Amino acid sequence: MTAPLHVLLADDDEDDRFFFEMELSVFAQKSKLTMVEDGEKLMAYLHNQKKLPDILFLDLNMPKMHGEECLTEIKKDKKLKELPVIIHSTASEARITEKLFRIGAHYFCKKTGTEELHQLLGFVLPLVRKKKLERPAKNDFVLTFNAFA
Repeated sequence: MTAPLHVLLADDDEDDRFFFEMELSVFAQKSKLTMVEDGEKLMAYLHNQKKLPDILFLDLNMPKMHGEECLTEIKKDKKLKELPVIIHSTASEARITEKLFRIGAHYFCKKTGTEELHQLLGFVLPLVRKKKLERPAKNDFVLTFNAFA
């Protein structure tokens, strides 16, 4: 029997957290979802864990500590740097995604709606479960999904 997947979501938007939880339940019935609503709470949570979550979905535009700052701190910390981080945000300019790739995020996916979120989770979660989520080449870093697939 496989252990429950532990998913961590850092997002300040209450609606986004609700829809994430709903979509996650479709893919990972045996999962534990932990949600934090700002960057300071995210970092405090991570620093107080003996066992890291299996994956972090990170919004960029959060209060108290920006998602990019969190990603930078995570990737510089020996204990945290192996944590897979998926950036899921509305900010998607090329200069931002290039910087996030350089810092060490696994993937970037722009928030567009529940269908895109459904496809994102359908792509990422099986890889996490099989421990096969690896950082892609730069050209494949930004995930885009066909809304009508």
